[in-house]
Amino acid sequence: MRRPALYSSSSRASPDNAAHDPAAAAGPDAPPTSAAPATSRSSRFLRHLSTHQLRLLWAVVGLLALMLALSLSGALQQGVRKLTQDDINAAVLKTLETTVLPSPAVKAYDAIIPSVVRVVGLGKPSKDKDGDEHADRSVGTGVVITDKGVILTNLHVVQGSETIKITFSDGLQTTASISGVQPENDLAVLQAHTIPDDMIAATMRSTADLAPGDQVVAVGYPFGIGPSASSGIISGLGRTFRSPDGQQPIKNLIQFDAAANPGNSGGPLVTMEGEVIGIVTAIYNPNQQRSFVGIGFAVPIENAAAAAGMTPF
Repeated sequence: MRRPALYSSSSRASPDNAAHDPAAAAGPDAPPTSAAPATSRSSRFLRHLSTHQLRLLWAVVGLLALMLALSLSGALQQGVRKLTQDDINAAVLKTLETTVLPSPAVKAYDAIIPSVVRVVGLGKPSKDKDGDEHADRSVGTGVVITDKGVILTNLHVVQGSETIKITFSDGLQTTASISGVQPENDLAVLQAHTIPDDMIAATMRSTADLAPGDQVVAVGYPFGIGPSASSGIISGLGRTFRSPDGQQPIKNLIQFDAAANPGNSGGPLVTMEGEVIGIVTAIYNPNQQRSFVGIGFAVPIENAAAAAGMTPF
C-alpha cells in the first residue's frame, strides 16, 4: 500500500500569518514601524564600542552561554534515573510475556534430527502360492554416531536381513552392512555404504548424572511413520527387562514414559539439549498387543557406544 507523504514544517509565512502581522499587512510602501529606530539605535551603539570593549562584551556573552549549558547539563543528568536490577528484571519479564519461545522438546528435536535414520531390514525374497515375490520386512530407527556413517540400532531390527536399507534425514537412500553386534543389549552397529556430504553425527552424553524426573525426547519411526517425536521423563534407572518370548534379560536399562511403539526400536533417547543418552530398545507389553502402555526402555549410551568400539566418556 502506498504510504502518505510526510512533510516537514515550513518556515515561510502564509497568507493567513500575514493577516496577523501588521508590517506584512501594510505592504512594502507602508511607513516603518517603531522597531526600525530600535534596530538603528542598537547598530549605532555597537559602532561606538572600541575593539577592546567588543571583545569584552563577546567574552561575557560566551561565559553566560557556557554557564547556561552547564546548568542544563546538570539538570538533565539529575533527571536521568540509573537502571536498577528491578528495571532489568521487569524488562526481561516483559520480553518473555510478549515473545513466543520454542519449547524445550522443539530444541531437542531440531538438534538430533539430522542424525536420525530410518532402517529397513529385508529378508530373502520368496514366492507365495500365487507366484508373487515378496520379502519379510522390519522397520526401525537408527542414529548416526560418527560422520563416517557409523549407525547404532537394535539387533532385532536387522537380524537375519538379506538387505538393510537406510534413509538419511535429507532423503538420501543407501544400503548398509552390519559391522558389529552386542546381543546382550540387543544392539547392532551398521556401516552405511553411502553418506550425505554434510553428514552430522549425534552428540552423546554420559548418563552418570541422570535422575528420575529428567525430561527426555524419543525420536524415531513408530509403525514406519516419521520421523516422529514424543516427550516425557525418565521414570527409573537400572531396570531389567525380559522380552515376552523369554530371551535373556537386558540389564541396567533407562525406563522412560515418552511414547514409543514398534518402529521406535533403535532410535535415540535424548536430553532437552538433543544429546543422546540411550538407544530405545523395548516397550513393556503386559497385554501382548505391542502397544505402548507408558513404560519404555533404552540401553544407556555408554553400553551402546561400546558395541561400536567407542568409549566416549
